[in-house]
Amino acid sequence: MYKQAHKSRDGDTIVMGMGKTGIACIKFLVKNKISVRVMDNRPQPPGLSILKQDFPKIPYITGHFDAAQLAQAAEIIISPGLSPQEPALNQAKAAKVPIISEIELFARYVNAPVVAITGSNGKSTVTTLLGEMAKQGGWQVQVGGNLGTPALDLLTVPAPDLYILELSSFQLENTFSLNPKAAIILNISEDHQDRYANIAAYIAAKQRIFQGNGTIIINADETLITSKPNRRTLSFSLHNNRGDFRLSDSHLVRVHNNSLIPILSTKKIRLQGTCKHANALAALALGEAVGLEQTSMLKTLQTFRGLPHRCAWVRNRQNIDWYNDSKGTNVGATIGAIQSLEKLGKIILIAGGDGKGADFTPLAKIVAQHCRACVLIGQDAPLIANVLSKKMVHHAQSMVDAVKQAAFLAQPGDAVLLSPACASFDMFKNYEHRGQVFETAVGSLF
Repeated sequence: MYKQAHKSRDGDTIVMGMGKTGIACIKFLVKNKISVRVMDNRPQPPGLSILKQDFPKIPYITGHFDAAQLAQAAEIIISPGLSPQEPALNQAKAAKVPIISEIELFARYVNAPVVAITGSNGKSTVTTLLGEMAKQGGWQVQVGGNLGTPALDLLTVPAPDLYILELSSFQLENTFSLNPKAAIILNISEDHQDRYANIAAYIAAKQRIFQGNGTIIINADETLITSKPNRRTLSFSLHNNRGDFRLSDSHLVRVHNNSLIPILSTKKIRLQGTCKHANALAALALGEAVGLEQTSMLKTLQTFRGLPHRCAWVRNRQNIDWYNDSKGTNVGATIGAIQSLEKLGKIILIAGGDGKGADFTPLAKIVAQHCRACVLIGQDAPLIANVLSKKMVHHAQSMVDAVKQAAFLAQPGDAVLLSPACASFDMFKNYEHRGQVFETAVGSLF
């Protein structure tokens, strides 16, 4: 049964937001016979047609949030794209109306163990990789969350062996009772500073993933992430002097009784580059925490090719390799993408977009070390240009223009990398659309 606030408060449950998450919540509430109404501050939200067609009797408001109705709700389920500081929620907070996330709703109803994965970068890759490892081992798994299918849509009867969820900081903000069997924060880099007061607030939201009493997986290379006392902890590292899972002498290694036991040569892994090796170590630690067989996990590492738009090779033209890392939506992701290609020669970097209030200064050193030139697009191109050497910077008015300029600047043996360090919404529908436009432009080069 759905344990919700109707027992202590009268009124409807109000879903704020008519996107993919909001529609999943509505379906779940209707299925469980919970009285619901919906609000969205957009005049034409993406889920409005679905709501009208599938749930014509549900009351809804578009174009604004009704603060008075929110204050009278039994419970409010807020979509991750909306800030908990939304002014329309002030009366509801004063009236002590419970405000929860879709993930909190999922946590109340979940019927099998959960693996919860967050981090600034790599979480989609690790989520998918761990799912493939479990399937290779014969487990029945449901994979989704921030990646792909909303968590509520994953709930099945009979229950699977495992739920594997990618979770964003936004989803964790109003999650209170999730108790994952294993949880991980892969890494931290400055992101979403247009939403959070500072980096500490962003980290605090991420660390909510460590609720409950399950195993915590720690990145031993991240000083900003701390474990919880009295909890089972596993760790991973790209250095050979720390971490239960680590990189040493070109091997993935498991430490037992202070002995380093090589488990797989990095030459056998499809995912190449230091960031991808960190993802592999993280997945191995998560898999061990929930009881996956190592044999199945290692077999998957030798076949898993990664996800689209994540440092994916596009083509070789005139001895120049082109890579699509459109999912690189923050500075840390772009630094990781450059590092993964640093052995291939000089890089022509295509970057820019909506920087979400980020500090681009950390790009300066690595771009100077590994890039021949940087072609900038989008609204925050001037901010990136300010931290780079002027002689390296070129400006483009469109992705097609950027690709043409990169082709002109690149020399044989170079790599051209789209890794924007920014969100896409100033020019594109989403990062997938941006990556598709890039790949089409690259394909059109003579």
